[in-house]
Amino acid sequence: MASIAPLNELDPRRFDTPVILKRLASTSRKLAELKGIAASIPNQGILINTLGLQEAKDSSEIENFVTTHDDLFKDDVFPEVFVNPAAKEVTRYRQALHLGYQLVKGTGLITCNHLIDIQTELERNNAGFRKLPGTALKGSGGDVVYTPPQDGREIVKLMSALERFINDDSLFDADPLIKMALIHHQFESIHPFYDGNGRTGRILNVLYLVREGLLDVPVLYLSRHIVRTKPDYYRLLQSVRDSDTWEEWVLYMLDAVEQTSGQTIHTIHAIKDAFFDYKHRIRDQFKFYSQDLINNLFMHPYTKIEFIVRDLGVSRLTASKYLDQLTEKGFLLKKKQGRSNYFINIALNQILTGEQG
Repeated sequence: MASIAPLNELDPRRFDTPVILKRLASTSRKLAELKGIAASIPNQGILINTLGLQEAKDSSEIENFVTTHDDLFKDDVFPEVFVNPAAKEVTRYRQALHLGYQLVKGTGLITCNHLIDIQTELERNNAGFRKLPGTALKGSGGDVVYTPPQDGREIVKLMSALERFINDDSLFDADPLIKMALIHHQFESIHPFYDGNGRTGRILNVLYLVREGLLDVPVLYLSRHIVRTKPDYYRLLQSVRDSDTWEEWVLYMLDAVEQTSGQTIHTIHAIKDAFFDYKHRIRDQFKFYSQDLINNLFMHPYTKIEFIVRDLGVSRLTASKYLDQLTEKGFLLKKKQGRSNYFINIALNQILTGEQG
């Protein structure tokens, strides 16, 4: 069974190597660029909603909840009739992410109770931290590769120490990006919940960056990078436990942040370009143009009459006419789900599914 030391017992000077400091500088620049471009989007909710869906999809895929963009976007439009268990899991992840963001923005803290609330939203149970022994992490061959702490009191003690490390900046004199890497590893090693540890830990990453002011909104999601480098991720997690190779782990996480920042900047530029293209062309072609309409079309990759009625305060007949006319002009693609219609934002869907030119 693992013996886990509090993170503040590490010497922060061990991370002052030329290789780490060079990578830290370039990663910090790229993250600052992401923060700036994200702030240039008129409605921040668009990024939180659309990129949050992307993160939810990729993070859930790591846990083998695999769904398509189409199923995920349909579930967003027809949650009461579209039954896809994997899509439901992804939707819960996004809801948990939103909850965590609101908690951090409201309190300026990331507490054990916040993490429990996030995990509860993910798993829809009230189990809280593990109290019973028996949890072990297995490799692809089914063999046990790591046994986290088993005693409930030890888990509470370790999580309380991690809570202090997260929220008390005086405990460890290191850059927040290095601390984020350490916090993620510590959380995954404690493995405090029966289920949902991986997804909660990945939500914790971006919430910590928001808490530290490195991001204003939670738009940096590392799950896609982890999906692509899954063997390295698990190998390096275990190498720290076996061989104290913290420096290699920190470099992996800094690389993940830098690469993901670059990819996210590209995506946000594409969303912003599409947003203003739709805004200007719809304004030129239709008298019913409004900012609320544009926000609706970019808040939801798939929209429907009810969303337009709600967001614009118009009748069903009027909303239907708006959507049909936008379809005729090539802004939207009209589809049917059962007896109901839904409308796909063609440009946004191509960006989110990676099909844009």
